[in-house]
Amino acid sequence: MHSLLRSAALPLLLAALPAWAGEITVSQQTVPNMKAIFGQAESREIVPARTRIGGTIVQRNVDEGAQVKAGDVIAVVADQKLALQAQSLDGQISALVSQVENAEVALKRAQDLLKSGFTTRAAFDQAKTNADVLAHQLDSMKAQRAVVAQQTREGEILAPKDGRLLTIAVVPGAVVQPGEPIARVASGTLYLRLALPERHAPLLQLGAPVKVAPRVAGGPSRQGKIVRIYPELDNGRVIADAEVENIDNYFVGERVRVFAPVGERTALFIPRAAITTRSGVDYVKLARADGPLDVAVVFTDTDDPQKIEILSGLKAGDRIVTP
Repeated sequence: MHSLLRSAALPLLLAALPAWAGEITVSQQTVPNMKAIFGQAESREIVPARTRIGGTIVQRNVDEGAQVKAGDVIAVVADQKLALQAQSLDGQISALVSQVENAEVALKRAQDLLKSGFTTRAAFDQAKTNADVLAHQLDSMKAQRAVVAQQTREGEILAPKDGRLLTIAVVPGAVVQPGEPIARVASGTLYLRLALPERHAPLLQLGAPVKVAPRVAGGPSRQGKIVRIYPELDNGRVIADAEVENIDNYFVGERVRVFAPVGERTALFIPRAAITTRSGVDYVKLARADGPLDVAVVFTDTDDPQKIEILSGLKAGDRIVTP
């Protein structure tokens, strides 16, 4: 009866065990030596928005973090003296308009009298000169009024470029001076500024790939490459810039973990399927003449989900059994 049960259970036990089909020889491979560092998100250009006239802030249209286009009005500066000058010039222009109209009437009368012979040529020339002088004075006054109008329009503080507003340092009622920066606009795409110890300087290469760790647990990692290496060391560190895909939503100045290549190293890779786990310990089957032997290993994940890197437990030349 017991032999019958054993014969019936044997197929079930065999079915529960993995099927080992082949062998592979573990060999060393040369891979980039990726060093974990911190990179800082930077904008290609951070442009200040400056006032063009002095006065008082009377209007603020945007807040920090807003997306702006070049020419958008960020805030408005008003100078009460300009309004008074405009009123004064408007009054002078109105007076000159009346004088010009009277001068033109007098000139027309002198012209008619000259044709009839009832006035002299000198009187006509005097009337014409008076009309011309007043007309030029009117043009000059209108030009001065246009200058005041332009100064008033220059009270609009404009965004210098398309981008994201980082800071705006004024509120309505604040007094500002001409040329004072009141806002900063981050323009252009973001990049990562890397700082590595100077011993890695000879190992950095333009175009080398970098990997950015996820910002949050379970988030996506991002790939990029080194596009610029600066020739001057900064406090014992070599500075490099890396362009990375899809980081436009990062904060300017945000620090993120980056893996950058600093030379090469050798590593052992095997298929993930060759690993079995029992009681929390990972094993591979080492092929031997007298049968496979379970060997405990320590490994780490790689970018390829089908492969793992062996840290300890195997050496180059070992043969392992694979399913």
